[in-house]
Amino acid sequence: MVQKAYKILGNDVNNQLINLRQITFEVTDACNLKCKYCGLGELYDGYDAREDKYLPIEKAKKIIDYLVELWQDSSPDKFYHSIALSFYGGEPLLNIEFIKEIISYAEQRILNRELHYSITTNAMLLNKYMDFLVDKKFRILISLDGDEQAHSYRVDHSGRNSFERVFSNVKLLKDAYPEYFEEFVNFNSVFTNRSEVERIHKFINNNFGKISTIVELNNSGIKEDKIAEYELIRNSVFESIDKSECYENLSEQMFLSDPHIDVLSKYIQRMSGNFFMDYNNLLFDSEKFAKVSTGTCLPFQKKMFVTVNGKIIQCERIDHKYALGEVTDEGVKLDFEEIANRFNERIESIQHLCKLCAGEKVCSQCIYYIDNLGQKNIKCNGFMNKERFEEYKQSNTNYLRRFPHLYKKLMEDVLIDF
Repeated sequence: MVQKAYKILGNDVNNQLINLRQITFEVTDACNLKCKYCGLGELYDGYDAREDKYLPIEKAKKIIDYLVELWQDSSPDKFYHSIALSFYGGEPLLNIEFIKEIISYAEQRILNRELHYSITTNAMLLNKYMDFLVDKKFRILISLDGDEQAHSYRVDHSGRNSFERVFSNVKLLKDAYPEYFEEFVNFNSVFTNRSEVERIHKFINNNFGKISTIVELNNSGIKEDKIAEYELIRNSVFESIDKSECYENLSEQMFLSDPHIDVLSKYIQRMSGNFFMDYNNLLFDSEKFAKVSTGTCLPFQKKMFVTVNGKIIQCERIDHKYALGEVTDEGVKLDFEEIANRFNERIESIQHLCKLCAGEKVCSQCIYYIDNLGQKNIKCNGFMNKERFEEYKQSNTNYLRRFPHLYKKLMEDVLIDF
């Protein structure tokens, strides 16, 4: 039986901002690459037109001023006395002066929270700016799809594979700052029909001593006339791992980067009865608590994303039409009550499916990845009838029988620090 859906209030939105953990600036929509599968590229809708814009520094400063003023009379929960400034694109290093100036400004204005910095980059300009990134202890997420063949969809504007330049720049960083590289650098690999999980894993691990996060193509917001092209490029990480001749060793080495483990972790968390999010869940029957259904984050629960056009969104992965507000030359425009009402309406629009879903308890579906949200014929990709839910449970049970040591490892090394 589906629990009563909890409707959020404007004060809930305010509290999320008080405890905000990350601000991500889309510093530019320009990019020095033209990746075939880019989520902001020709296969997809759901984002503002790419016009080689730079986010004006004054708008970013207004965001910081707005938050500092909000925080002045409020204390964050004890776990969140720090905040991360993250830089995104496009290719954010194309707008390095913005990054330098906004960090300088934040260090002057944000005095009651510890600042951390992160960036997602294609590494094409890493050789030019790595000293600055190291000096500020940036956490760097490098987009590298594996070897030259796996990386071959990541081309420049002349259609040339960017692999050699990216690989060279990353090796330069590793050789120049080995201790920093070990602690602060990670990799993300997009999985395509030119990839194999085992090959990606071995390549990045052998060359850089790292385990890359391997992600499939976004399956939301695909243009109708590009579906066939999308299907040609897409590939399944699950199937690739299952086909590996060294499956058990590969899964053990990848651990949380193996999607099987991610699914199993969530299954144990939500179905074992041995995991509690907080003391209330430990002391009282959590089944009686109202909660927000689906796997959708509350507004600003994880981050605030500011687009190059000044739209304020709760995540960079969400369609820009779901903006929560905006920053203009006049200031930041956020109406907490309106944000809460819109969120509640969208959750309510899918409740008729939630009531029929056997997998409601383990739901991780973000409503903003539902292409026809708000329409009468709404379809949820995460929906489970009884048969599908039984298959889901059986799959996880079989996996635990095959690797029984994973239960203890997940409970002690992962979920205890969730």
